[in-house]
Amino acid sequence: MTKESIFEELYSNPVIMAIKNNKDLRKCLECDNKIVFVLYGNIETIPIIVKKLKNRDKIVIVHEDLIEGLSSSSFAASFIKKYTEADGIISTKASNVVYARKLGLFAVLRFFVIDSMSFENMKQTIKDVNCDIIEILPGVLPNQIKDIKKRTNIPIVAGGLISTKKEVMDALNSEAIAISSSNYNVWLM
Repeated sequence: MTKESIFEELYSNPVIMAIKNNKDLRKCLECDNKIVFVLYGNIETIPIIVKKLKNRDKIVIVHEDLIEGLSSSSFAASFIKKYTEADGIISTKASNVVYARKLGLFAVLRFFVIDSMSFENMKQTIKDVNCDIIEILPGVLPNQIKDIKKRTNIPIVAGGLISTKKEVMDALNSEAIAISSSNYNVWLM
């Protein structure tokens, strides 16, 4: 899957399904949405999870930090590239995202904005990092998303705690390119 085709899909349907267990996986396989963030698994199961999703023509992006058995080193992206059919990775580590892009994987840098200090650290990091998308959690921070968007041309995804249509629209109206959610009801909006 090319970077351009991933962005085309995001523009077509800006709701990313985030799955955190096998129940979510089963529900995800029934949905028309194409982009999936995989937030669970281990080194034995992640190739199987990805294969099931790819068999349904999904675009699969694996959160490498959450895969049990993978270390936090940049080599996690090498494992995902070599042993799965995933299209990309998510990580909270800027160096891992940079390495994943060198491998040809779509790279999402995830930030948790929990206070003013984490917000300031994120603003500094985005000046120096080279990634395809920045994901901001929680996604119910439209004013902060607008502020971040002023500082970078990297597309933003809002994730976490989004559960209503209003919150989806607020995130998209704050210049987020998409939202990610593990809430099945949000997937159907």
